Amino acid sequence: MLKAFIVDDEPLARDELVFLLKRSNQIEIAGEADSVEAAFEKIANLEIDVIFLDIQLADESGMEIAERINEMEFPPLIVFATAFDEYALKAFELNAADYILKPFDEKRVQQTIEKLYRVVANIPLSSRKKSLSHERTEKLAVTVDEKIVLINLNEINYIGSIEGKTVIAADKQKHIVNDPLVMFERKLHHSSILRVHRAYLVNIDAINEIEPWFNSTYNLIMRDGEKVPVSRTYTKELKQLLGF
Repeated sequence: MLKAFIVDDEPLARDELVFLLKRSNQIEIAGEADSVEAAFEKIANLEIDVIFLDIQLADESGMEIAERINEMEFPPLIVFATAFDEYALKAFELNAADYILKPFDEKRVQQTIEKLYRVVANIPLSSRKKSLSHERTEKLAVTVDEKIVLINLNEINYIGSIEGKTVIAADKQKHIVNDPLVMFERKLHHSSILRVHRAYLVNIDAINEIEPWFNSTYNLIMRDGEKVPVSRTYTKELKQLLGF
């Protein structure tokens, strides 16, 4: 059963979501908070799989909280739960697993739960640290136009979140899929695919050059000629891995 934490400063909305999640019998409520600081105090002592996060809170923007969550060593998935649909694109740029609107619809919440299980059900929390291992997955199965396409991992150059869609750029072609970037990060955590930016994962074996950029950041020149940015958050890990 997945463990969820809810951050919302509206008690009635929070109670409604708790009710629907518990009703599914697939989600355990690990905790609740009505403010940012209260949330982080509690989250620090819990092992959770997903945070249901309101975008407009009294003391801080949910978007800013999401950025802080993504910097955690073992970041949980994020589902934005809000009354405002204009933030959807920004939410997916922050690698949200899903985005649900208030008032909550039980069928829509169930769809979210099913998506969460596809992402994390087979990956324990203790195994989510981004690292390389001798355990390699050779192929990646993705759904494209209602077909399942198998992509050789060694043919992938990068996986990026672009305008709300996830793009898998392989040697032969690009595939546009609906699954969030964070799903691929967790699924490929024992492969050569590494996060280098909040919107990009790269195949380190497909990097041809590393180009210094501004403010201690870099651009990666991939073997297909495209450039992928490296944000400051991930620079240290990339340097340690590649030894530069």
